Amino acid sequence: MEIQDEFRGGKINIEKTHRLLEKLDIPCNFGHVKNIFKDNDRLKQGRITIEEFRAIYRTFAHREEIAEIFNAYSENRKILFENNLTKFLAQEQSRNKANKADASDIIQKYEPIEEVKKARQMSFEGFTRFMSSSECLLFKQECTKVYQDMSHSLKDYFISSSHNTYLVSDQLVGPSDLWGYVSALVKGCRCLEIDCWDGSQNEPVVYHGYTLTSKLLFKTVVQSIHKYAFMTSEYPVVLSLENHCSSSQQEVMADVLQTTFGDSLLSDLLDDYIDKLPSPEALKFKVLVKNKKIGTLKETHERHGFNKLNQETEMEEKKTLPITLFKKKKVRKIRISLALSDLVIYTKAEKFKSFQYSRLYQQFNENNSIGETQARKLSKTRAYEFIFHTKNFITRIYPKATRADSSNFNPQEFWNIGCQMVALNFQTPGLPMDLQNGKFLDNGGCGYILKPHFLRDAKSNFNPSKIRDSNPLTLTMRLISGIQLPLGNSSSNKIDTLVIVEVFGVPNDHMKQQTRVVKKNAFSPRWNETFTFIIQVPELALIRFVVENQGLLTGNEFLGQYTLPVLCMDKGYRRIPLCSKTGESLEPASLFVYVWYIR
Repeated sequence: MEIQDEFRGGKINIEKTHRLLEKLDIPCNFGHVKNIFKDNDRLKQGRITIEEFRAIYRTFAHREEIAEIFNAYSENRKILFENNLTKFLAQEQSRNKANKADASDIIQKYEPIEEVKKARQMSFEGFTRFMSSSECLLFKQECTKVYQDMSHSLKDYFISSSHNTYLVSDQLVGPSDLWGYVSALVKGCRCLEIDCWDGSQNEPVVYHGYTLTSKLLFKTVVQSIHKYAFMTSEYPVVLSLENHCSSSQQEVMADVLQTTFGDSLLSDLLDDYIDKLPSPEALKFKVLVKNKKIGTLKETHERHGFNKLNQETEMEEKKTLPITLFKKKKVRKIRISLALSDLVIYTKAEKFKSFQYSRLYQQFNENNSIGETQARKLSKTRAYEFIFHTKNFITRIYPKATRADSSNFNPQEFWNIGCQMVALNFQTPGLPMDLQNGKFLDNGGCGYILKPHFLRDAKSNFNPSKIRDSNPLTLTMRLISGIQLPLGNSSSNKIDTLVIVEVFGVPNDHMKQQTRVVKKNAFSPRWNETFTFIIQVPELALIRFVVENQGLLTGNEFLGQYTLPVLCMDKGYRRIPLCSKTGESLEPASLFVYVWYIR
């Protein structure tokens, strides 16, 4: 492309400058273009000459920290030969098996100057493009696909789970919205909560009971879930029903579920899984209903195929137990429609009584929901028993009722003890959702992550608070620079930037370090600071990078963040793309780092 052609009509304005930079494959943020345009517009008329444009291009395209790496591997500081690039890949990017063919592929892909490409060489421009590409992101390429063994039992996975999925703001007067379900599914969520109540004209509705939140028809919720269920992931979706409906409206619910999902709805035992939970692999493209259930799976299986409508059962919930162990339970009658009950197979909701009770009586297909306050207390006082419990039964943790503002707890403490479904309010941005999004980036973002062996193995005596015989990972990281950092509430790029690096995992692994403040530079701050972290249980650890603008009076302003599992980090020179508070990409805003770790 001839740049001169763009200037045939004379000078160009800021919008045309932005478009031209993008045409030249220079990713740029309009706020930064505006500031650099202003610095180069000598006559201050809002229009620039071709020379001024070239100066702007150089400002965006030339990064000193990349030039330093390029010069270290180039024999003449002008070009890289194939063997120079191969050496760089092997020595710095930990591509030990890199050969000339790999270098040749990279040159073909990223070198913009035809003559240089034909000579199988790489210019500084080509090298910059390579370093800015997805091949040099911090997140490992292999973790962007499903790579874990998906044939283990459902209880062996962390499962991306949301709470009050229908809400998009607070829990008292906020709107209920289908977007809550759509956005959660698009983010890879695999367990959705549906709060069901009797509606008018025998149409069940979804809303936060006894509050002023608006209502959605159960039917439209189920239809929107059907549409988006397997768009991001092909692995099973669990519908966690918070069921307050009369038996007649439960029959309507059962009918809606069957007609909407058809064969995707799991409504009977799978042949190979009569007495154990299936795997995500065996349940691909299936929808599971989580609700209370009448009778046994065997009875359901025998009834399967008969018309279940217009039947209801009063279930006596009574267990006769040795009085020495448990208080005698009162008999309470629960009215459940058989039609809905028979759709509950591997995910039967069972009230949690105690670990001892579960050990004696809980069935493989029964799962518990425990509120965060009780779960936190148990995790502190009965950690071994809790972990033994989560090795055997799917356990869902949900936020306490007093979180009327839809705030979230830190999910890490419950992942540490093997809880499969740690349900968060997806609509509420902040640290807990950053950890949730970061953790479930792994395994191709499919919403299922195989738990570490020590949270699955019956013989393991792992306790997150008492780490013994660990195999620690030593992580060294040089935080080199920032690239077009977000401007936050400022229109100028002269803001004071710093980076906080924080590790989350078992209590002993929680560490935080931060860089110094670089004054008046959000465009290309350079820190060049090295941090070391010794991580005892890397299998559970997440690392979070937060960029802030230092504010002296009002406190620091959040500019962007990125969170990922420690074991999903690639070695070498890497780019960290930043995300906004709500998890949206802020590209090209990123950090540039050098990462090394040994174990």
